[in-house]
Amino acid sequence: MFNKFLLIQASKHHKKMIKQSRSPFDLIINQIWRNKPIAETWPRSSMSRLFKRSESATELNRLTRKQLGVFSPDSEASVNKSTISDVETTAARWEEVVEFMDKLGKKPNHKCMNLNNGHLSTNDVIQLAALLPYLPTLEELDLSWNESIGGALKVLTNQLQHLPYLRVLELVSCQLSKLDISSLGDSIQLLANIEKIDLSWNPDLGGNLSLLTQKLHSCSTLKILKLVDCNLTAEDGVVLGKSLSVITNLEILDLSMNKNVGCGLAVLFQELSHASHLQVIKLCNCGLTPESIQDLGISLNHLPAIRKMDLSCNGIGGGFMETATHLLNVTQLQVFDVHGCSLIDDDISALTQIIPLLKNLQVVNLGLNKNIGDTMRHLIARIRFLPRFKNLTVNGCNLTKETIVELADTLPNLTDLETLDLSWNKCLGGNLGVLFQMLENKTGLQVLKLCSCNLTGQDLATLVSLSSIGLLSSLKMLHLTYNNTVDDQSWVTFFQEINGLQELSELDIGLMPLSHRDCSPWFTVLLSCLSRLPSLVELGMHHWVITASQCELLDAFNKHSKRSIHFTY
Repeated sequence: MFNKFLLIQASKHHKKMIKQSRSPFDLIINQIWRNKPIAETWPRSSMSRLFKRSESATELNRLTRKQLGVFSPDSEASVNKSTISDVETTAARWEEVVEFMDKLGKKPNHKCMNLNNGHLSTNDVIQLAALLPYLPTLEELDLSWNESIGGALKVLTNQLQHLPYLRVLELVSCQLSKLDISSLGDSIQLLANIEKIDLSWNPDLGGNLSLLTQKLHSCSTLKILKLVDCNLTAEDGVVLGKSLSVITNLEILDLSMNKNVGCGLAVLFQELSHASHLQVIKLCNCGLTPESIQDLGISLNHLPAIRKMDLSCNGIGGGFMETATHLLNVTQLQVFDVHGCSLIDDDISALTQIIPLLKNLQVVNLGLNKNIGDTMRHLIARIRFLPRFKNLTVNGCNLTKETIVELADTLPNLTDLETLDLSWNKCLGGNLGVLFQMLENKTGLQVLKLCSCNLTGQDLATLVSLSSIGLLSSLKMLHLTYNNTVDDQSWVTFFQEINGLQELSELDIGLMPLSHRDCSPWFTVLLSCLSRLPSLVELGMHHWVITASQCELLDAFNKHSKRSIHFTY
């Protein structure tokens, strides 16, 4: 009878409006009419007052007979009670979701549930599993850094079938067990729209990866797969390689920090021809050998979309002698990282011929290859021909003065350069003026790292000179760490005269470990300098001896200037 009364009221368009409290039924009917998920339409603030809001019952005038399921004035059809009940249940369950997220200090969102580092308990996991069926529009689920998930994942994976729109699943460092991996494998084929899976830092994945990969189907939408530091074995590398024939949409593959997977990657490299959409491949510290690089080089013929290649921290010295020419097939390459790879002069000579031809290349990291110092001058000379080049990292490469001179000649041509890392190259001490002598125009340099370079007072004077004429006005990060060779008076002069660093947010002047020096000679000048660095938020002063009263002065500076600089000492 109540439903019939509402329908009669909806048809009386010309009668005077009758004021009465709006019932919960009104809200539900409107929700059906608008045909939107209740979790999306009602924000948390409204949900908590679901049955308290009031409004005229004549709001139903907006409903048509068709929308209500009524096809004639005399029809006795009514709104399906089960549908209404489902909506009411969904509303109640969403309120439970809100309370659950509030309890964990997280914000509720019907599309993204982020419980990263949420300190979940076993009971929380069970409660979450019960709520998942009532989050049908969920697209992202991040449960990373919750070790309690380990051993209990099946409770959750059994509910994944209720998340048809799930695109992102992150379970980083959750102590997943063999049973968990098997459960996830059983459920993965139910996720028709999954695009990203991150299972990094789950060591039991090693030796058990097949429990996941064998369940992947040929229509897989997977684009991103991250398995960093999962204790993967050579056999895991093989089974992953074989799965590439079904995950043909893969764009990002990160297997970094799996040092025992190396010899199994030969099969993976052979199968990369199925992953023609691959854009990023990260194999840092994966036990690669010079022979591995040759296998990878051949596969590059089938990977035209590669933008980023990270082969760092692998003993691949000599591997580019015959393989460098294959890089010509990856014309879209933007980032090339081979730091810490024990490269030799022959590698650099081969790369020198190829790198200048990769016109989209923006980042080259050759750091921590200590045997290439002199040969590097030839490669640096040719980097000038890369129109979009932004980042050069050659820290710890044992550069020679001749290489510094060549870099000085190249720098004016690198108009888009943003990052320059020359740390741990002792020859730079006393030669910073030589490096920047050719600069005449303002640079876009944002990061300059000169750690442990045996810098002198004259080198600091060079930085002061560059800043005073505006050549470092875009600089955001300046690292001068571990330069114990700079005397106290030079630091006084530096802080007195440094200017024009309006964008600088991070400055590090820390000393080497086990070093201890009194900062009193320049501390007062530093306080005065801080006011000329309006964007500074981080000042590293490790191993300088700072007294309690000086610490109080730093805190007072923050308070009086309304700043929040973080001083580390």
